[in-house]
Amino acid sequence: MRQAVIAVLLFAVVGPAAAQEIPQLPSLREQAEIRQGWLEERLETVLPRLMRENHIDMWIVQMSEYNEDPTFRALVSPTRFAARRRSIFVFYDRGADEGVERLTLGGGDQGGAYKAIREPENPERELYLDAQWRMLREVVEVREPDVIGINVSHTHAFSDGLASGEREQLERALGPKWSARLVPAELVPLHYLAIRVPSMRPYYRKMMEIVHGLIATAFSSEVITPGVTTTEDVVWWLRQSVHDRAMDSWFQPSVSVQRKGETPEGEVVIERGDVLHTDFGIFATGLATDTQHMGYVLREGESEVPAGLMKALRNGNRVQDIVTSHMKPGVTGNEVLAATLEQMHREGLSGRIYNHPIGDHGHGAGPLIGLWDRQQGVPGRGDVRLIPNMWHSIELYATTPVPEWDDQDVRIALEEDAAMNADGTMEWILRRQERFHLVR
Repeated sequence: MRQAVIAVLLFAVVGPAAAQEIPQLPSLREQAEIRQGWLEERLETVLPRLMRENHIDMWIVQMSEYNEDPTFRALVSPTRFAARRRSIFVFYDRGADEGVERLTLGGGDQGGAYKAIREPENPERELYLDAQWRMLREVVEVREPDVIGINVSHTHAFSDGLASGEREQLERALGPKWSARLVPAELVPLHYLAIRVPSMRPYYRKMMEIVHGLIATAFSSEVITPGVTTTEDVVWWLRQSVHDRAMDSWFQPSVSVQRKGETPEGEVVIERGDVLHTDFGIFATGLATDTQHMGYVLREGESEVPAGLMKALRNGNRVQDIVTSHMKPGVTGNEVLAATLEQMHREGLSGRIYNHPIGDHGHGAGPLIGLWDRQQGVPGRGDVRLIPNMWHSIELYATTPVPEWDDQDVRIALEEDAAMNADGTMEWILRRQERFHLVR
């Protein structure tokens, strides 16, 4: 029944926006129901496999209010905003037949996704916070796990959510016997956050339609009047449009200009003949997007983009093709980067690669494929292997000399969200940009 409701909610559309019809997300109440379904799907289908692959019998995720673990939002109901005093989540693998037991000590049952263990009210017993630790020890002693995973990592922030004070209290509560069985669960939280469940994909595609629609409107005569509108005007139009649609921006949008003979910096009045660029991301329903597109302001008498600029865009598209062709399951981010740069060199293409995973977070959990200033590889974070059912922001730029601009190099910076499917193939979530947005 839940999936049927979700299917109906995904395709709600409001009236036309400035330049085109742009979808509207469902109400917050409806979004919460969708997200609760995702939570249950992840806990049922993703987590058990990760615990077994990494030989973790029990995974303990604990945190205090306002110092939440990076996995917090992916483990709780969408109506839960904070850890509230302290939340302790315990996952115990009872085997393939019985599955992973899910317990909470504090914080409630998260819409029925967990069994909540509560201390009976008794004023003669210890304080509630002390009782939490006693209950945790009882949970561990009854189940006798051989390996207890905790979120500690020297490499990945997503796997390093256990605060030092929390760990000290955990070890004191468990005692030497059980504390000796604590191990870093590094890939469990990392891959739990990285892996997308199938029901997220149609909704995320709708979010990408909103993003593409807002950029198309921003880079049009509906928003830009050449000689009058500034880059900051467009930035704040995008930011306000996100707010007006009850969504969030996870970073401040940017809009920049390249023009023949110069590359202006700071706030610039947009003129005819300018090449425009935006970096724009939204956050809604627990998911983040990240997109970079290019625009062009037609000169008087022009009806199309100059051929040299179109070639520059095609070169950017070719770099996208190259990097995605090397993205295969089991390959590390650094290996993809090296293979991509080598092929770009052979094909005479100039540019840089700086892909990152995306999903629960804008700069998401998983392998980095370069950083803009680290084209030799990224130790640690680039050594993670690609896995199926992840989403990636294919982020890069290509530079091309443009004859119409006296062979001035023009940078085409593109970013588009793509999915690695279950079979390991790469696919754009919506589509990539292959034509400039035009301001007429």
